[in-house]
Amino acid sequence: MAVSWRSWLANEGVKHLCLLIWLSLNALLFCKTFLLYNQGPEYHYLHQMLGLGLCLSRASAAVLNLNCSLILLPMCRTLLAFLRGSQKVPSRRTRRLLDKSRAFHITCGVTICIFSGVHVAAHLVNALNFSVNYSEDFVELNAARYRDEDPRKLLFTTVPGLTGVCMVVVLFLMTTASTYAIRVSNYDIFWYTHNLFFAFYMLLMLHVSGGLLKYQTNLDTHPPGCIFPNRTCCQDVSLPEHLSEHFHEPLPEELDQNTFVKICMEEPRFQANFPQTWLWISGPLCLYCAEKLYRCIRSNKPVTIISVTSHPSDVMEIRMVKENFKARPGQCPSETKATFGVHLKIVGDWTERFRDLLLPPSGQDSEILPFIQSRNYPKLYIDGPFGSPFEESLNYEISLCVAGGIGVTPFASILNTLLDDWKPYKLRRLYFIWVCRDIQSFHWFADLLCMLYNKFWQENRPDYVNIQLYLSQTDGIQKIIGEKYHALNSRLFIGRPRWRLLFDEIAKCNRGKTVGVFCCGPNSISKTLHKLSNQNNSYGTKFEYNKESFS
Repeated sequence: MAVSWRSWLANEGVKHLCLLIWLSLNALLFCKTFLLYNQGPEYHYLHQMLGLGLCLSRASAAVLNLNCSLILLPMCRTLLAFLRGSQKVPSRRTRRLLDKSRAFHITCGVTICIFSGVHVAAHLVNALNFSVNYSEDFVELNAARYRDEDPRKLLFTTVPGLTGVCMVVVLFLMTTASTYAIRVSNYDIFWYTHNLFFAFYMLLMLHVSGGLLKYQTNLDTHPPGCIFPNRTCCQDVSLPEHLSEHFHEPLPEELDQNTFVKICMEEPRFQANFPQTWLWISGPLCLYCAEKLYRCIRSNKPVTIISVTSHPSDVMEIRMVKENFKARPGQCPSETKATFGVHLKIVGDWTERFRDLLLPPSGQDSEILPFIQSRNYPKLYIDGPFGSPFEESLNYEISLCVAGGIGVTPFASILNTLLDDWKPYKLRRLYFIWVCRDIQSFHWFADLLCMLYNKFWQENRPDYVNIQLYLSQTDGIQKIIGEKYHALNSRLFIGRPRWRLLFDEIAKCNRGKTVGVFCCGPNSISKTLHKLSNQNNSYGTKFEYNKESFS
């Protein structure tokens, strides 16, 4: 099926426009800096000594400065939540762009790794050229102390060299620990190595203060390539006849008498470049540190644990109370007027240890632990709430919410909000699709779904919510058949959803309207929904795709 340009522009247009602007800024900085060091008169003598390595090292450094400043902004989560929820950004399309913050953070990180490699390679060549092309004429321009000095000494005995090596080590640790396999198998490694970013920025500040690369300051009195009068004329330099009297040696025979020659008034003077990196990163770094301080102050009081429930399929639910905790619909996994809760899927080392701290060893399927028990629980601190793409689900007239397994948790607060009062919101029809592996998983929110279904039947709005539950395994399906979950029996299907038919049905029932598509689940489902949201349909319906990202 062909791509709908209307849907594609809604889902991808602003994202690709911002990507194009970002790429243009990187390309502009790289080319401008490359040309400056390649053709700039103030770097004439330095370029003669170092060659292409000088241009590549400085051009890559300019790109690194830009991305080292931008990479911190997507991590200011409180600021992003404020912009999304306070309507400071009135356009829904722009608010949806804020949900791409994680992808932009990764993009900047990959760019930093690539151009760090270019920067390091160029400086290795520069270290060799400093040693081989040692200048006797311009001693202060040299980084080496003598000709053919071991380039390794420049790397390990100078401030720029030593800090550069340390930054490469830190960046390598952060990059390797950010891979999906390490994050899932041992999240602590990812967490602690990623917090080395502060050491990275401190090293970066020191790195640019070394002053090894210098530029010429007296271009007016010493134009690059000029000739000193009353000195032996250099070979391959031509002078007009009226100037030859200033030189002790006879002029070479090949000189053109009409050649223009620049005359030196004094020796060249050199000065170290003013470090500009702090101008790039000081603002975002201060903003991030201020936000981090605010979050520490906000979360410094532990929560009160009301209950801890162990659900089937390795899921744990924690109900808590915290003073002044307020969350908008879609921010907190499951919130009521009195308490709020989170559901955790036990999939890694961190969640396993967390479960062992809260739940005693037990063979029971479910155990509720009141906070008044004598058992000592660890102090639990909650930071947030933060923004979520699902906040927008109530701002569409029609929303399609698709959950896979534990991915249903972000929709719980949406359903609770509709259960309390659905009339203040724009939403008038909700399609809720939940795909699970086994029947036990549906018991997490089966009561909530039944109450929501019965509520709209009592209010004569049976078409408000359309619930479809899909099971990929049929073991124990008879357990849900009963009077308690009678409302869900007719909504239960075996197998996987036929997504294309589902989209066609929704488009047919909502001709010419905009449908918000929200997904939280496996990448396979996400990619399918994303692709279908961009495809054309014969009913003029536009699908706007939104996805929650966790890992």
